[in-house]
Amino acid sequence: MANNPALVKCLVWDLDNTLWKGTLLEDGEVHLPEEVRDVVVELDSRGVLQSISSKNDSDLALARLRQFGLAEYFVLPKIGWGPKSDSVRAIADELKFALGTIAFIDDQPAERAEVAYHLPEVRCIPADEVLSVVDLPEFTPAAVTVDSRRRREMYQASFEREAEQAAFKGPDEDFLRSLDLVMRVDRADAEQLTRVEELTLRTSQMNATGVHYSDAVLRELMADPEHEVLVTTLTDRFGPHGAVGVMLVAKQDGLWHLKLLATSCRVVSFGVGAALLNWIADQAARAGVHLVADFRRTERNRMMEIAYRFAGFTEESCDCVARLGGDDGTQRLHLIPDRRPAPATMRVITPELTEA
Repeated sequence: MANNPALVKCLVWDLDNTLWKGTLLEDGEVHLPEEVRDVVVELDSRGVLQSISSKNDSDLALARLRQFGLAEYFVLPKIGWGPKSDSVRAIADELKFALGTIAFIDDQPAERAEVAYHLPEVRCIPADEVLSVVDLPEFTPAAVTVDSRRRREMYQASFEREAEQAAFKGPDEDFLRSLDLVMRVDRADAEQLTRVEELTLRTSQMNATGVHYSDAVLRELMADPEHEVLVTTLTDRFGPHGAVGVMLVAKQDGLWHLKLLATSCRVVSFGVGAALLNWIADQAARAGVHLVADFRRTERNRMMEIAYRFAGFTEESCDCVARLGGDDGTQRLHLIPDRRPAPATMRVITPELTEA
């Protein structure tokens, strides 16, 4: 198994002699141990998505999963006769997850070796260790939030949303309007704090610095009147997307320092990142202050740099940038803000940052 401390976002299961006992096409009857069912249910409650990569007859296997009452627990199942590495890669790509956040469990050493060879970042687990998976730290988030418990349902709703978008005739902007999107920004409270920490930990593609803020640090910042810890949630007519963004702003005389902006990659296509940057720029313009945003390039956050550039942030020199000091490899992007209109594709509910 890869020696990587990152949390597993998705566990991909083999079926025969892994999820259930027996070989479906040979034995006809297969048995699902209750202890394995408990593992599936427990991981689901923690917010770990689960999928399937199995060499099997798709119709028969899905029918058996429905019979066992487990079909709903698995997203994007890949059941067929191709290489399992292709299936695992396809699942990661469709979920927009880094391969290092995927794990694969199978009873066959050859299948695990095939996946490990082609996808070395994926953690490969022998089937005889299935019951111990729930005890591994990479499957154990520090806290289980409201969003964690309903993560599977949110992803399943997103697949319905994407299917409707594919069938929609008209401009993308019209489709976004049809979703009845509502973006809400709130000052984080104690209940939301774990959702904020989880976002900084799970988000890599749309994290401006790649920095993880712990619960203790976030609590200190929330109690500091010179800092704003802001959490963004999104809903539409398909249901809630949950917490999808976090901003950390330090307020000084004449300067607001955007230390962190992270948004879920699930909502990139809805323009949440751009909407947040336009909103914070508008708030800064109302307050008559400059904006400086931290950006630290990682292997996966190029999209966030592009979002900053489109919002008007530059590397131009300014006294306010010099005031922040530091030379830890973090870029300081500068913006003299102007008033910005509200987005045309969503309703936005936000606080006034110029008020305590």
